[in-house]
Amino acid sequence: MASHNDFGKKAEELACDFLIRKGFQIVARNYRFDKAEIDIIAQKGTFLSIVEVKARTNVSFGNPESFVSKKKIQLLVKAANHYVIENELDVEVRFDIISIINKKNTYSIDFIENSFFHF
Repeated sequence: MASHNDFGKKAEELACDFLIRKGFQIVARNYRFDKAEIDIIAQKGTFLSIVEVKARTNVSFGNPESFVSKKKIQLLVKAANHYVIENELDVEVRFDIISIINKKNTYSIDFIENSFFHF
């Protein structure tokens, strides 16, 4: 049986493949700043997608995307701001979630664009 970390890595691979098929360029993975980590930073045209990947094998306790906390959102916003400033980018930033559910090695992927707004 695959470990939790293996499933997380597999989910991120699936998410990257999904984004590439949608026309995105993956510009960074597992970008860390301070206490924050962004799973995937992808660009399409003039906008930057900050992607949080959430994966579950069971939805009894709710869909994967419902596990993104306010604290996590604050950390993502902080890291995204740092990334944009550090790389002197002139882009529109959007926060997306890719929710992946694994049922007996069949993966369903839900792409939630503009999943939350930053203030």
